[in-house]
Amino acid sequence: MSPLWSEIGYELAQWLCLPALTLAYSLRAEGGHRVPPSGPVLLAANHQSFLDPLVIGASVRRHLYYLARSTLFRHPWFAALIRAFHAVPIDQEGIGKEGLKTVLELLKEGRAVLLFPEGHRTSDGAMQPLRPGIELLIRRARVPVVPVGLAGAFEAWPRQARWPSLAPLFLPARRGALAVAVGPPISPESLLRLPREDVLRELAERMRRMQERAERLRRRPPEERRVR
Repeated sequence: MSPLWSEIGYELAQWLCLPALTLAYSLRAEGGHRVPPSGPVLLAANHQSFLDPLVIGASVRRHLYYLARSTLFRHPWFAALIRAFHAVPIDQEGIGKEGLKTVLELLKEGRAVLLFPEGHRTSDGAMQPLRPGIELLIRRARVPVVPVGLAGAFEAWPRQARWPSLAPLFLPARRGALAVAVGPPISPESLLRLPREDVLRELAERMRRMQERAERLRRRPPEERRVR
């Protein structure tokens, strides 16, 4: 697919998914304007379900790229959807050697890349420890890092469930209501001067704050359910 058609496909997928997620999952989001509008940038988000890339991609105006296990491309309809959101297939999960190389290439092209530094979906809804690969990537990439918090996706589609459950807009509140909170960018210089363990600790703390903000956001009254 040509770059032009790829961008058109992303715009169309975003245009369709945002109202669909808002109606089906009472999606609320804030802070999307904090993502730099151009240039290479990493977005680091907690990982709750298969919905995560679609929800975050629909909540941020900047076109994002993200890594996805090659096995997710086996189902044609799902493969078409995630390809529209610039999913890049890799054989191994997380930020291994293949993932690191792929992300660095995307950043070299000036892309915004969405990562899930926990490496896998949470099994209980809580944020898991970050894997060390993200620290190596930050040191190699030297680009701004934007912390992102996601809430409700675990309740909407836990990894143990075969299918997601809905939380429709304007109906009584349900556990699967979704929210996204985007934090201010972290300069690479402020992270690179820290020891490795402190880089992981600082990034995890920023992500946790955004997840807590998203959790509060999704519990707002129905009349306040909107994307900002």
